[in-house]
Parts: sequence; structure tokens; C-alpha cells
Amino acid sequence: MSAVVFLPPAPEEFTTCITGKISAPMKVEFEPVGRFFEALCMRLHHKNTLSQGSVSSSSSSESEEEDDDEEENESLLLSLDPKDWKNQDHYEVLGLSKLRYKATEDQIKRAYKKKVLKHHPDKRRARGLQVKDGEDDYFTCITRAYEILGNPLKRRAYDSADPLFDDSVPPVNAQSKENFLSVFGPVFAQNSRWSVRRKVPQLGDENSSYDEVNHFYSFWYEFDSWREFSYFDEEEKEKGENRDERKWIEKQNKVARQKRKKEEMARIRQLVDNAYACDPRIRRFKEEEKEKKLAQKRAKEEVIRQKAEEEEKRRREVEEEERKKREEEEEKARAQAAQEKKEKEAQKKALRKERKILRSTIKDFNYFAKDESEKVANMAEVDKLSELLGLVKLQTLNESLTSGDLEKAKEAFFREVQELKAQNEEEKRKQLAAMQSKSGGDSSGKGGKEWCEAEIRTLIKAVNVFPAGTKERWEVIANFIKQHVADSDKNAKDVLSKAKELQKNDLSLKEEAQKKAFEKFEKEHIKISQAKPKEGVTSERYESVAEQQVREMGTNPAPWTADEQKLLEQALKTYPASLPDRWDQISSCIPSRSKKDCMLRYKELVELVRAKKAATEAVNKGKK
Repeated sequence: MSAVVFLPPAPEEFTTCITGKISAPMKVEFEPVGRFFEALCMRLHHKNTLSQGSVSSSSSSESEEEDDDEEENESLLLSLDPKDWKNQDHYEVLGLSKLRYKATEDQIKRAYKKKVLKHHPDKRRARGLQVKDGEDDYFTCITRAYEILGNPLKRRAYDSADPLFDDSVPPVNAQSKENFLSVFGPVFAQNSRWSVRRKVPQLGDENSSYDEVNHFYSFWYEFDSWREFSYFDEEEKEKGENRDERKWIEKQNKVARQKRKKEEMARIRQLVDNAYACDPRIRRFKEEEKEKKLAQKRAKEEVIRQKAEEEEKRRREVEEEERKKREEEEEKARAQAAQEKKEKEAQKKALRKERKILRSTIKDFNYFAKDESEKVANMAEVDKLSELLGLVKLQTLNESLTSGDLEKAKEAFFREVQELKAQNEEEKRKQLAAMQSKSGGDSSGKGGKEWCEAEIRTLIKAVNVFPAGTKERWEVIANFIKQHVADSDKNAKDVLSKAKELQKNDLSLKEEAQKKAFEKFEKEHIKISQAKPKEGVTSERYESVAEQQVREMGTNPAPWTADEQKLLEQALKTYPASLPDRWDQISSCIPSRSKKDCMLRYKELVELVRAKKAATEAVNKGKK
């Protein structure tokens, strides 16, 4: 193909001049090809301008597809039953089957207008086509489709009942586990259209982090669906003849919707459960978490083992140093023991801790005693200090005792003893003055009766026998005293008043009782020593008398402790009365007590129980 190029003629207002010679014309041959030549041919064929040609060329292929769709859609419309409009595919009726729920309102309006322009009864009559009467014509299906899709609420109801939506849930099997992402990914993508929240997390891939996977399942386990099933209502309430009938129809429809909604949520939950069971990432995360916990456990065990080895090594070093330097190692051992004790008892009450430190420290110094009598007296002083001193004074005293200086510790101990004695004397003096002032005003009032020593001892015993919580406690104790002390006239009010008085002076009474017990012990030992024969004289008679007195007084005159009492009770349960050597076996269970001690203690307990029952019964009879 050849072409000749000519210059356009110059306008009249322009001046023509020659500036140079032009070259001779050249003849060039070319072959037109390409998309631009094709566009030119299409414009010439359709007699369009340049702007119209670009649009027509770009939509030529679409127009061909639309023609095919129109033919299919027209055949569909002709096959529809206008009476069965509720079961028709409204998107397909308007030609939006490819877009469906993704179609915009503008696309729905344009599709409806297009259908009206082509399928309106007047348009078809103008083309000479046959048209049915009224609602029997298929154009009713087009109007019904637009009434539903053009209304947002009705469209949502129809989208919820979309016949092309797949409600199936992938099962839990080997195939689902092997192809987890390809099986469950499209299902979650389809169901995400029902979410009220628009930002729906994706299923992710194999490299998704723990937070991403956890967020995904948290979202779907709390899934909020807007899907509702009003489109499936069997009857419309507007069809009701009266108010009651419309109300009944609405109630039936509401029950059916709630049932379908419940089934829908159960389906979503089943989908999430199946996905969670098949997700290989969950199994990997669990294994990683398990390995992490095991690693932490092994690390903790390793730390404990190392700590144990270090403690064992330290202990051996301490023992080795003790053999080399006794005094220096004792100081270090005390410091180490105090530190360990402080660490172990950090959570205990401070007062109990300080009391324990006080007793243990004084015991290490052998109670600063030279003989047994001084030791017993100092032990009583330690009990008084631990019971009466406050926390600050206990800490100060303990600091002095644990300083390492024996003389300083001894001085601090006896200084506190003297201060406590002075304080107790001052309190007793004040109490005595107060009691004298009260009794001087009214000797016959509360606390005016005199108490003999036997009544006081019986009262102390009765308070221990009948603990707090006993029914009619003080009447029972008063009756108990009358049974054991002749000519006793104390009532419940007198007993209560004296018990309170004794409780205030409990420590002084305990000290006095210990002192009397020790004096009694010394007197009995003196009697035994006086019963021995003179030097150089052997007499079986004197030896038998001494042995008899030792047996009568027992091997241990000290009061029974709580631990000894527990051992005795356990031994009585273990060895029944049918055994011939019962008391020998019982005494063997209590190292600090003899056979006679155990028998006497048992008799005391029996008498206390009998007396307790008798006192209680007497009070009950007196009430009746």
C-alpha cells in the first residue's frame, strides 16, 4: 500500500515565503496491522467517531456475551410460573446471576430498567408478541424480583435464603486434615458474608503466627451473624382477616425463624469445631507449648539440682572448717542458721518468730544456769518474757542475745527479767489496790467471798476439764467445786469473777505452782536420802523403804506435757485391756514416764471424766 503526503494550503492571512528547497517526494509502501488499524476499521464499519469507536470496540465482546445471556434469560423468563414467584431466582430473573449478593443498588436498578424496556407488555405488544392478561404474564416475576432486591430489608431476607449457598460443613477425617487450607478456606470465605462485623479475619496459611490463629478462632467462636430466615415464612401476616389471626401468623413465623437461627448457629459452631480439630497449626502450637513447659520444668529441676549440690558443697565446707577452727565456724554456722531460718519463716508472724528465736538462743546458752534449780527458774523467766514482751523488745533482746558475746547476752537477758518483774509487780499492786477499793465499798458485792486454796485448785482444774463452749459452763464448774470441796458456797457468778481474776494473774500463779512443785520434789528427795543407813552399815530394810518411797512418788514428778498426753492416748487405743502386759507396753511408748506414772494418769483422767458427767447431770437436774 502506498500513500502521498501533501501539505495543507496556507490561510489567506498568512504570508508565503520560501526559506529553502524541499526534497523530492518519496514513495513508501507499508502494510496496516495492529489494534489501532482494527479500531479504525470498526469505526468506519459502524460509522462512529473516534470517541464512539473506542467504547464500541471495548464493549463489542461484552455485547456478544450479553446477547447470549439475553437469549438464555428470555428463555428462563418464558418458563417461569408467576404464581410460584417466591421459589424463583430473583438475581437470575434480572440477569444478575453472576453478581448475586455482590450487586450494588445501582446495578439492580439498571438491570430492572433494562428488563422493563424489553419485556414490558406494551413493548412486546408493539413488537407483535403475545402477552398474557394481568398477573399471569411473566413480567410479574420481574416486578416481584425488583420489589425484593430493591428493598434492603427484603433483599437481606432473600440473601439469607440464597438457594445457591452451600450450607455443608466439612467432616473431620484424614482428607480434611491433610488438605486443611484447601478444604476449610473456601468454606470460611463463603460464610464470612453473614458476619455483622466487616473485618473478618482470614484462615491464613501454614506460617501464620499463634496470635493470628488464636484471633481467627476467637472471632469465629464469637461469630455474630446477620442471617435471618423471614423469607421462609409460610404465610404473610397481612393476609390475616383480623388482628388475632395476624398475631397468630406472626407468632408461628417467629418460632420458625428462631429454630432456623438456632440451627444456623449450631452449623457455624460445628464448622469452627471441625476446623479446630483438623487444623495442623493447632497441633503444632500445642506440641510447642508442651515442649516449652517441659523445657521450663527441666530448667527448674536443673536449678534445684544445682542449688542442692551447692548446698551440699557448702555444708561439707562448713563441716571441714568446724574441725579446723571451732570458734570461728560456730559463729558462721549461727549466722548461716539465722539466715536460713529468716528465709524459711519470712511468711510467718513476726511475734511467733521472735519468741522462737528467744527460746532457742537462751537454750543454746544453757539458760545461763550453774545448777538445775537455777535452770528451772530461768526457764520460767524465758516463758514469761516470750509471753509478755512486745515485738520491739523481743527484737532488741534477740539482737543482744545473738551478738556472740556471752556476757553481754547474759546481762541483756537478766535486765529484761528484772524490768518484767518490776512491771508485773506494779500491775499487781494496781490490781490489788483496785480490788481493795471495790471490796472496801461493798464487801458483799461481786468478788466479796473468800476462796480457800482447795477451792482455787479445784477451780483451775475445772476450767481445764470444762472448756469454753460447754453448755451452762459456769454453773457446771460451781457444782463441780461443791462436789470436791466440802462446805463450798460458791455460785456461778462467784466462779466467773474468780476465774477472771486468776486469768489476769495467770503467770504469777504458774510461777508459784512451779516453785511449789520443785520444793515438793526436793523435800521428797531429802526424805529418801535420810532413810538411807549410815556409812559402814548395810541394811536390806532401809534399802526396801527407799525403793518403796521412790515407787510411791513415781519416776517423773513433773506435770504431763501435751506430747506425753497424746502418746498416752494413742497407746491406750493401741493396746486393749485384754492384754496381760498392757501397762508395760504402754509405758514403753512414753520414754519419760514409768508404768506407775501411766496408771496414775489414767486414773486421774477417768476421775475427771466421771466428775464432769456428774457435774453436768446435776446442773441439768437442778433446772428440771
